[in-house]
Amino acid sequence: MGFLTDEYNKLIMKKYFVQHGGLISEHYRTNVLLFLLALIIMEIIWSWRNDKKSYQLKETFVNMAILAGFQFSKIIFAGYQLTILGLASNISLIHFGHNVPVFIITFVLADFIYYWFHRASHLWMPLWAFHHIHHSSTRMNLTYAYRLNWFSALISPLFFVPLALLGLPSEFIVTSYALNLLYQFFLHTEAVGKMGAIEGVIDTPSAHRVHHGSNDIYIDKNFGGVFMWWDRIFKTYQPETEKVIYGIPGNQVSYNPFRLVMQGFIELFKNKKQSTL
Repeated sequence: MGFLTDEYNKLIMKKYFVQHGGLISEHYRTNVLLFLLALIIMEIIWSWRNDKKSYQLKETFVNMAILAGFQFSKIIFAGYQLTILGLASNISLIHFGHNVPVFIITFVLADFIYYWFHRASHLWMPLWAFHHIHHSSTRMNLTYAYRLNWFSALISPLFFVPLALLGLPSEFIVTSYALNLLYQFFLHTEAVGKMGAIEGVIDTPSAHRVHHGSNDIYIDKNFGGVFMWWDRIFKTYQPETEKVIYGIPGNQVSYNPFRLVMQGFIELFKNKKQSTL
């Protein structure tokens, strides 16, 4: 277990890699948060001036409460996540070095893993129970980006174990996933239209609006986190062709963050109970 201990300590010492989703130290974390807050304020002003109704006060406060809970959960589950990847690294037969080419490979492969993790989270009810909250709003705005389940950290590292088994550095895996999620923050907006030639190549606000759509043509489309080529390869890509209707059909609107976090699990067990009757 000596290697596992060393690996764990190394990840702790390099925690700046995973704080708020990027290669940033604690010194810059506040600046990044202020930058994201400034973008949210700008989007609120844009929505108000253009009468877009992208924001609703109660829902925005709920999103902030969910974000606070999610940040707290990251602290609670950090040791568990690092241990899972550390165990996988411990039994890997090879270990790649810490250099730019290896990081790029890790980043691309992490996005490939994310595609399947995300797709499975829509198709398999136990995983959908965790993901449900992220699709529960009827509005699209930047605060919606961190409408994430507080318990998702229990399952997400399991999907990235194959990368650790391949010998890719654990901190590169964690950083790649964190950067993936950070990038997606900028996709949750209606303030940016279609982006020309890059549509269908990388994920864009337009492509991600489609993903959140409950329109028949948009359901279960555009699962990629950063790259859209996975969706093109596996036939799940759909461009934005009609006005997006957000939310989950038949879902009750709630402003209780605890209810929103647990709603997917409540529905999962209700369905299981009904199936046994």
